[in-house]
Amino acid sequence: MLQANITLKCNQSCFHCHVASSPKRTEMMSDEALELLLQMLDQHPDIHTLDITGGAPELHPRFQWLVREARQRGVTVIDRCNLTILSEPGFESMAAFLAEQQVDIVASLPCYSADNVNAQRGNGVFDASIAGLQQLNALGYGLEGTGLTLNLVYNPWGQRCHLRKLNLKRPTNVN
Repeated sequence: MLQANITLKCNQSCFHCHVASSPKRTEMMSDEALELLLQMLDQHPDIHTLDITGGAPELHPRFQWLVREARQRGVTVIDRCNLTILSEPGFESMAAFLAEQQVDIVASLPCYSADNVNAQRGNGVFDASIAGLQQLNALGYGLEGTGLTLNLVYNPWGQRCHLRKLNLKRPTNVN
């Protein structure tokens, strides 16, 4: 498996993000580096999976190109999706693209509670995440026999839960 963080740009700013991704971040993998990823896949046929992460990897302008290129090589592609990107302006067709390319999705949802999700990721994120899950389900993700894999990852707050109890402000991501 080859995992590639192709961008730090994200449509969210989450407490738990270990790379401090946010809408303010602009770092993206260069075209040359993307080409090297594909060369690596070509030169190492034992790499059967390309795990694409970010930020929100879908925000990279060449995300769809990279997915298509990897799939044409017979490589399984995993998209580490935050779910809310699926309803962002300009990304309304992303879920359909992922299904068409049979991309496996690992979707993160920090908690089953709307209050906890919204406190960690921002107001309205829980509802947008559920809408993203429903959109993926409507395309066949997570349904037996479709071949469309959806894994939901729970991100526990751990020590950061205390930030909310202490009424501390969210950290600002600095570029």
